[in-house]
Amino acid sequence: MEPKKIVYLNGKFLKAEEALISAQDPGFLLGLGLFETMRCFQGRIIHLDWHLARIKNAAKLIHLDLPLTAAGLKNKIIATLRLNQLQDVQVRLTLWKSLSGTGVFILVKEYSPFTRQKYQRGFSAVVSSFRQDENSLLTRIKSTNRLIFNLSLAQAKKRAFDEAIILNHRGLITEGARSNIFFRSGNTLFTPALSNGCLEGITRRVIFNLAKKKQIKICEGDFTLEDLQSAEEAFLTNSLIGVMPLTSLENKAIGNGKIGKTSKSFLEAYLLLLKNDTKKNIFTI
Repeated sequence: MEPKKIVYLNGKFLKAEEALISAQDPGFLLGLGLFETMRCFQGRIIHLDWHLARIKNAAKLIHLDLPLTAAGLKNKIIATLRLNQLQDVQVRLTLWKSLSGTGVFILVKEYSPFTRQKYQRGFSAVVSSFRQDENSLLTRIKSTNRLIFNLSLAQAKKRAFDEAIILNHRGLITEGARSNIFFRSGNTLFTPALSNGCLEGITRRVIFNLAKKKQIKICEGDFTLEDLQSAEEAFLTNSLIGVMPLTSLENKAIGNGKIGKTSKSFLEAYLLLLKNDTKKNIFTI
């Protein structure tokens, strides 16, 4: 018999089917909430402290009181993982405005990464018809209001593409529906500046750190679709997929349409980082 999934909800560990919230919660009615999605690899949540710092800062921005400290949230997340006895999962932490204060929900579920062949082949992308407001506070946080991203990804999926590229109101690249964007021209790596309306992704930060070690220059700035299309190679990042080559845009190859040397280098470095970060997993602490 399959074991019951255990979740954390507002101070209690419950079977998933027993976890209920009020339909009158402002988080449900008005979308007043935040979330973080994290990768747990071989028992270790990758960059957990960075995720918790980001959601803590976001809570301040939208005046959402934290019912637990960062350390308290960390302990609840680890406890939820232990109760489920799963080591390769995705972890979802959700905070929302409830009738009694701030709700906390922690869900873990098994994660099936993309195949090696997919990483070698790379993602295909289309351009979303939706536009990001680069002046909005919401671009700096992971809000539970995900309409622009969900609808953009749905557009891509409907046309059998992997990702959607979202532009801002100035027609400049911001990010993917579920990723940050990097591309290489010459010896320089380029990525949209945060001022264009993209989220400061956790894996985006990892790429900056790796680039510094590799002595590769990263230029943040204002870039158009033409800049991306004319690049020698490109890749996408997020906390679940890590580093994924982007090999085509609107059915047109980026570079030679294959994984580039820089993308491959960062992908290998990221995988090595995962292995080095999981030498001691949570189940042995």
